[in-house]
Amino acid sequence: MTVSSRRTHMAQKKVAVLGTGIIGAPVARHLQAHFAVRVWNRTHARAEPLAAYEGIEVCGTPAEAVAGADVVVTVLKDGPAVREALTAAAPALAEGAVWVQLSTVGADAIDELARLAEEYGLVLYDAPVQGTKQPAENGALVILASGPRAAGEPLEPARLVFDAIGGRTVWVSDEPGVASRLKLALNSLVFALTHGAAESLALAEALGVDPALVVDAVAGGPLDSGFFQAKAAAMLKGDYATSFSVGNSVKDAELVVAAAESAGVAAEVSAAGLDRFRRAADAGHGDKDMAASYLVARPAQGAPADRAGGVA
Repeated sequence: MTVSSRRTHMAQKKVAVLGTGIIGAPVARHLQAHFAVRVWNRTHARAEPLAAYEGIEVCGTPAEAVAGADVVVTVLKDGPAVREALTAAAPALAEGAVWVQLSTVGADAIDELARLAEEYGLVLYDAPVQGTKQPAENGALVILASGPRAAGEPLEPARLVFDAIGGRTVWVSDEPGVASRLKLALNSLVFALTHGAAESLALAEALGVDPALVVDAVAGGPLDSGFFQAKAAAMLKGDYATSFSVGNSVKDAELVVAAAESAGVAAEVSAAGLDRFRRAADAGHGDKDMAASYLVARPAQGAPADRAGGVA
């Protein structure tokens, strides 16, 4: 089957996207090229703009969205939100439908969701993503996938979902749950890099050094990365437009710390990072990007980024 004929064939399939936030909305738009798409979001107004796209229907309930769907995609905040939405959708779920679970839910919740998939007769792909707003908009998320495969490939509806929304799929395991555990390990690194950048810039400023020199010194060297450049630029500009919020960072950091404790790992860096995210949220920065770690790096002397005029 050619790519063109495959797309024509798959366009007859229906996908339901439950959750249309920063990641879910662009996911729905990219899937629209391959599927008939129905979407639902807890806050209906956040889903309404998608109605402007041909082939996307905005629904009022999860059950309405999943009715007749060959694929169900969940892109929600946490495990309880996913469970609640899927339970509400249960009466309309098709036996044997593919469930692509993109949310970061943690180790315990993914095991519970796997049991729910078995109860509802769904084929579960545990597929949390690496990447935030811009990669999602560009269809360049990294998919961490685990679930059943045939001849080394996931079932075609799931494979096409991965290809449509991601730049790369890292196949983790044939068993759901392993990908969610990998996501926790990766998030511990993401949070350490975020706090490390914030602390380095704040320390430079406190020592009377222009913090922009930290970025200049790192650029092009072994410590450099696109992630560092993006977060450092946001911190220096005081631009905390949300790619991944402090509030969601608290949730995910709690999952990392809980998993580490359960596994007997001494995760002091993750625990300290969680504390900083909580302080940022308590200071009113919960809706800002996680780069707002910088705003609480020197709490005794005020937020260093205030000088940039970017603090709301």
